[in-house]
Amino acid sequence: MVTIEDTVRVPPNMFDQPLKEITAELLNRKYVGQVDKNLGILVIVTDVLEHDEGKVVIGDGSAFYHVKFNALFYTPTLHEVVDGEVIEIIEFGAFVRIGPMDGLVHVSQITNDYITYDMKRGALVANETDKSLEEGDFVRARIVALSMKGNNTKDCKIGLTMRQPGLGRFEWIEEEKLKL
Repeated sequence: MVTIEDTVRVPPNMFDQPLKEITAELLNRKYVGQVDKNLGILVIVTDVLEHDEGKVVIGDGSAFYHVKFNALFYTPTLHEVVDGEVIEIIEFGAFVRIGPMDGLVHVSQITNDYITYDMKRGALVANETDKSLEEGDFVRARIVALSMKGNNTKDCKIGLTMRQPGLGRFEWIEEEKLKL
């Protein structure tokens, strides 16, 4: 949790709402998904701690409040093990939602088996085993490539692998545990 200060513009149509709630909402709209090189990705503004009386700017009609607020950040790190949901399957891999951002598992990093893309099912299917990966599957992966360039999550790139023991679709992990 990090404490930050900023000025928030509250438009006149929101004056009837509780100030702490509306400033938190406006701050979330502005900052969620933004990347800070030192802190990571802002996930959510959790609490507005303080605010001043606010000032009205002539010709605008909005009130401007200087606020202090707490925010939660996430900083992905190389070799970190993460859980996520498969949100898209494409011919060369799967995009996995890990918290506030998405990572890519290339087909060569899904299993040790050869993987093919089944266009009808929209799935990645292993040739020699009964393993498959589809949208909505929950997986555990390890971050193997990381680029946190830019100012938002769209500019960040995360490469994932699921080839090591204890990684992969949750069902695969449970099956491996039963074999031990």
